[in-house]
Amino acid sequence: MQTRTTTTIAALAAGLLALTACGPDNNTSGGSNSDSKPSTVSSTAPNSADTGSGTATLPDMTGKGLQSAQDQAQAAGFYQLTSHDALGRGRNQVLDRNWKVCSQTPAAGEHATNTEVDFATVKLEETCPSKDEGAVEEAGSTMPDFKGKSVKVARGALDSSTSIIVNDASGEDRVILVESNWQVCTQDPAPGTKLDGQPVTFTAVKFGETC
Repeated sequence: MQTRTTTTIAALAAGLLALTACGPDNNTSGGSNSDSKPSTVSSTAPNSADTGSGTATLPDMTGKGLQSAQDQAQAAGFYQLTSHDALGRGRNQVLDRNWKVCSQTPAAGEHATNTEVDFATVKLEETCPSKDEGAVEEAGSTMPDFKGKSVKVARGALDSSTSIIVNDASGEDRVILVESNWQVCTQDPAPGTKLDGQPVTFTAVKFGETC
């Protein structure tokens, strides 16, 4: 009797093991095996190997809204996109729909699809300058002439170790918070002075105001 009972229990255990092995995956509700195989996610953007695989025609985006220009560039196969403030104030294009394209680099035409496309932009209500003022070179060892430039651009052109003081030229002692909204009126040291670690002082007013 003892032998028969033991045999029956062993048979039942073997049957349960077989059912477990052949049954559905018990981890589909979030167990560890659910991560054993990565899921495949489709994407409309090309992978890194595809971006340099050929050439395409870049359209002329002049006069278009920045968001539309970026969308059309991507539709043409160009994904390396950047933009800058064409007025040279160093403002960031936070909301693309509020900016329009004045010019682009490179110009419209046939280019490698991995080419970086840079849009020179102004806000919708502003007029494009006759010349792109966005390029600002580093000061190096000689003090540039920053008059009329934004305080943000002036600060960015100087060495990061430079001590800088900015005062309100209107005499109202206003706090200068958003430096891209303020233009340099005077500077010390003067343009052409050798820079050797001395502090720099600017006076400034808001754009639209007279120094």
